[in-house]
Amino acid sequence: MFSLTQFFKRNKSSDMNKFLIVGLGNIGIDYVMTRHNIGFEILDQISENYEVKFESRRFGDIIKIKKSGKSLIFLKPNTFMNLSGKAVKYWKNKERIHNDNLLVILDDLNLDFGISRLRKSGKDGGHNGLKSINEWLGSNKYCRLRFGIGNDFKKGSQTNYVLENWSDEESRSLSNHIDHNIDIIFHFINHGVENTMNKYN
Repeated sequence: MFSLTQFFKRNKSSDMNKFLIVGLGNIGIDYVMTRHNIGFEILDQISENYEVKFESRRFGDIIKIKKSGKSLIFLKPNTFMNLSGKAVKYWKNKERIHNDNLLVILDDLNLDFGISRLRKSGKDGGHNGLKSINEWLGSNKYCRLRFGIGNDFKKGSQTNYVLENWSDEESRSLSNHIDHNIDIIFHFINHGVENTMNKYN
């Protein structure tokens, strides 16, 4: 059993009703609507849905939403992909976010376009954004939502592929896939990772 001192210390260190949702991407007009920026695109749609504009803050752009008694912080790091961990660590510590309430949204070459997978933890899988976050947090024990972008590229062309715009065919269904991922995010917030994985994976 916890002593009262342990109880208050634990509750001071993290707020279980507060969530940090991070969409990964690169800042700048050159990266808008590229495959590597799907995390930004999903958060931009949430911003539009709730009619809340992002504000530029330290290490990223932020919106905050109150919903069903929960405080939701959405972060688009401005550190570029390879230093995403710097922004995540800063805001995780500043807002006292528990690892279970951290969700990172990213692109995944190992999933077909439009397929999404939620995971509780895991290796970076060669993704520079996750690699940075794992290094800065010193842990891979946080949730991540992987958005499949496929791997239809020639050997040696991976970098070009992820930084290209969506194809015309992908663009036609992209908004539906973004809406689906927003459903996953809010189900995760309301029902937890296990329930959400069972429902959507």
